This record gives sequence, C-alpha cells and structure tokens, in this order.
Amino acid sequence: MAAVGAALALAATACGSSSDDGNAAQPDRRDLELVIGSVWPEGDPETSSVSPVVASIDLAVQDIQAAGGNVRLLRGDYGTDPDAASEAVNRLLGEGVHVILGAGSSQASQSFIQTLYEAQIPQCAASNTSPSFSTQDNAAFFFRTVPPDEAVSPIVATLVAADGATHVAIPARDDDWGNALSNLLVNSLGELGVSAEIIFYDADTTSFDPVVAAIQSTGADAVVFVTFSEGAEIIRGLVEAGMSANTMYGTDGIYDHNLAHVVNPSNPEVLNGFLLVAAGGDPSFNGRISGLTDGNVVWGGQAYDCVVLSMLAALAANSNSGSAIIEEVPGVTKGGRQCFSYKECALLVVDGVDIDYVGASGPLELDGVGDPTVGRYFVAELNYGVLTVIASHDVDLAEMG
Repeated sequence: MAAVGAALALAATACGSSSDDGNAAQPDRRDLELVIGSVWPEGDPETSSVSPVVASIDLAVQDIQAAGGNVRLLRGDYGTDPDAASEAVNRLLGEGVHVILGAGSSQASQSFIQTLYEAQIPQCAASNTSPSFSTQDNAAFFFRTVPPDEAVSPIVATLVAADGATHVAIPARDDDWGNALSNLLVNSLGELGVSAEIIFYDADTTSFDPVVAAIQSTGADAVVFVTFSEGAEIIRGLVEAGMSANTMYGTDGIYDHNLAHVVNPSNPEVLNGFLLVAAGGDPSFNGRISGLTDGNVVWGGQAYDCVVLSMLAALAANSNSGSAIIEEVPGVTKGGRQCFSYKECALLVVDGVDIDYVGASGPLELDGVGDPTVGRYFVAELNYGVLTVIASHDVDLAEMG
C-alpha cells in the first residue's frame, strides 16, 4: 500500500508541475475517486450466481483499497424483477456513480443500456453473453469480461456430439440471451452432424409441464438447458419421466453447486452424470472466493475483473469521466506489459507503462467493441450431489473468427 502510494505521489508530482507552454496542472492521481454502482439481483434467492458475484465485487474493492486505490461501491439490488434494474440504475446515477457493473442478465441490461449511452456512463457486464451487445449502436459505453455466446456454443456442442447424441432438445428462455444461445447451439450441433430443436418458454410461466411434454415429443436423446434457475423444474420433470441425467447438459445460466439437491433433496444421485459448462476464473481465484460463497464460482472472476478494469482504466485516463474511462478500457487488457493484480498494474500505469492486465478470469484481450477475445470455461460433472470440475477450455475468438 505504501509502495503504491509512493508511486502515485511521484506520478502526481510529475503531473502536477506546470509546463513551459502554460498548460494547466493535471490532478493528483491520489485524489481520483471512482464510484461504482453494482446492479445485481441480490435479493433473488433463486439466482445461484448471487453469492460468487457479490463476494468477488467486494473482494475487488477491498484489494484496490488495500493497494491505495480510491474506489467506492454503491449497490442497486433489483431483487427478482429484471424490469426494476432500470430503476436501480437511475437511482445510482442520481448518487453520482461513474461506472455501472451489471446487470445479472442480458435482458435486464437491455432495459437501461440506452440510459447509460445517453449519460455516457461505462457499463461492465460480468455475465451478459448475448451477442446483441457487440453490434448495438447504443452499446458504445458497454464492455464485458465474459465472451459472447459464440465462444461457448462449440464447447457444449462438442461435448454432446462426443457422447453420441443424434437429436437434441434445447429448452430455452424466450428472451435475448435464450434466443441467441439456443440458435448458436443449433448451428454448432449441426456442424457436427447433430440435429436439434428449440423449445422456447416464458420464464414467468407458472407450470413447466408443457415444456417437459414438448421435450419428450421431440424424441430427443439429449437435452441442453438454456435456462436460469427455473430450469431445475424442467429437469425434475424429465427425470421423473425416466430420462437419464447423463444425457443432460447445462449452460452457465443454470450452473449451481447445489443443483442436484434443488432437483431432488432426498436423492441428489438422480443427477449423476449431468454436465455443466460455465465461464470460469483462474483456479487460484476460485479458491479465494469458494470459501466466501456456497461453493459457486460462476462469473466470480468476471465480476472481480469488471471492478479492477474500471479502476485501472480510470487511473490510465487520470479521470473518472465516462468517455475518458471507456477509451482506456481495451488498452489496459492487451498489447503491453503483463501484470496480474491491481497493485502491480497500478504501479506500472502511474509510471507510464502500457499494461496488459491478466485477470481473475484469465486473459481478456478486449476488442474494439469491448468484447473479450479470450475466454476461459470449465466443464463440471454432478455425481452424488457433488459438482466437480473435470476439464477446462481456453477459447481464442480471434482464431474462431
């Protein structure tokens, strides 16, 4: 902390002296405060990603403050209602936030992205994987630490095809994310010679029996779930109808360390062989947060990196202006000297060194629209109620393109 403070002081001295041409002195970097507003469904007990994301955000703030950074966190909990996310954002804007972190879903983020575009407030998403953000005109202030779904769909499709499936049913939320990922899965499976059908459903439905019946009617020999926590009800229905869990696959929206116990508390073994693919973090970081959560780690590293990247970009810009921050965001993730923590990277930034932050979620290498071009995913398997990581994959989207 003292070392960072000393480095910041030296940088401030250099920046604070007037030049011969009369330019005004730059502000002292030690006085640069960044206020981050977290927009997340913390009040939704059914959202399994709450605990790792909240724990990771808090940990990032603590690490930055311990290293001498001046960051402050405000929370905008929108509970179980994604439509309330925009209200939370408006409140946070009124409280003077410089950056928004969130929301939990692509649907919720779409409800306020235009507001942030007009206000020129950067938004970092740790879990929004819809490809739509990559091409939207009003996403100029949007960046994310999780790759779009083009990265994960080939991983899931390869697993399904390798297990011998020939026809796949895909129950999917009828929203931006669900439509995008399910259609990408159909394409990725088709490239491997596997046919697929999508069964869209309204997430607010009161009964998932029709979804279960629709899946059964397809004659599918495998099921890939593009769902959030409500997918547990569909799984329960399929298991009760006699479908084996080792023909089922989940994406990160349903990733839950306790999924087997949610589906059948008295007999979690019914989900033996169920595979989940999720965006993951570095194993050492996952170890840091697993003791702070209920065991879930999904999107934790991505949330941590959102906080650190926002602060590093502000430090590089020597400004908490939204337009200045967003301009610096891609640059601090690529092309410079690699660094692996806020403390290490901050010392380099104030020394005028171009940095390449390698974060808790791994290499990021953000492109011009704020998408990571490198993504880290893990495959986990449920057995006897325990979810164990059995493989990991690093994906280079530049090579895929």
